[in-house]
Amino acid sequence: MDSDKLAIGIDIGGTNTKYGIIDIEGNILHRGSIKTKDYPGINDFADALASSLKPLISEAGGLQSIKGIGIGAPNGNFYTGNIEYAPNLHWKGIIPMAELISETLGLPTTLTNDANAAAMGEKKYGAAKNMRDFIVLTLGTGVGSGIFINGQLVYGHDGFAGELGHNIIIPGGRYHPGTGSHGCLEMYASATGVVYTAHEILKERIDEPSLLRKYPEESITSRIVYECAIQGDALAHEVFLRTGTILGHAMANFAMFSSPEAFILFGGLVRAGELLFHPVKVAFEENLLPIFKNKIKIIASQLFESDAAILGASALVRD
Repeated sequence: MDSDKLAIGIDIGGTNTKYGIIDIEGNILHRGSIKTKDYPGINDFADALASSLKPLISEAGGLQSIKGIGIGAPNGNFYTGNIEYAPNLHWKGIIPMAELISETLGLPTTLTNDANAAAMGEKKYGAAKNMRDFIVLTLGTGVGSGIFINGQLVYGHDGFAGELGHNIIIPGGRYHPGTGSHGCLEMYASATGVVYTAHEILKERIDEPSLLRKYPEESITSRIVYECAIQGDALAHEVFLRTGTILGHAMANFAMFSSPEAFILFGGLVRAGELLFHPVKVAFEENLLPIFKNKIKIIASQLFESDAAILGASALVRD
């Protein structure tokens, strides 16, 4: 049956492009990657990706065994199949990626943005299998989101709905160098935001000792903040308290818009565990109307971070 065929998932990132061949149960049978930045021309990239995938397709039984290709990419537009003005890719303007890959490999190809792909992955293979209404927030270098309402992924009229990371949470707040906005969620609740918050707190409490002061300012990362926090450092704890509180406030706003069954948090920042989740949950409940309180779950993704992107992209083929 066609529904039992394999699917190819491709995750295009600014540094690496990962891919895998996935069965109906979500098992990754074959996988690989190429360096995105090694290919300044988009046609060269498509040819290199096809050359890497063809031996795996042969191992999997040939083109007849593959239902199609799903791609997750920054600023990917589900309606057009284009990547449109992605700030973290070196190809500029509008790139007809789905059409290009489909022509190169001879398989039907669907594309969406990377956060929507993560939400598709959660719906098909992860924590949201039995949910119709949920929001996935990807907390990495930036903040992405994928929103399901009534069992459908929300795309909006132009394919770009659901940019919750660019909601203005603190008017006049931190400047976002990629968009020119001030005070969006991404500048506070991402790994990048954690570093900004650490810098701020270290300057605010200049006389207070901290393990963070062992590191040159430019070398502090969200992981270093986490490692200092689990060693009991008070300022590092404060970083996660502020980060989680701002994220919880934002999530309360989002919840009162769409009344999801759950928020599913995904990405590197989620590894902080209760350091992040506790202040998120407290701020979330404090800022909800009574009709929403104590009935919306906040949970971590059930997908392995290294596999989630290609699983989510492959789920586009299963939709």
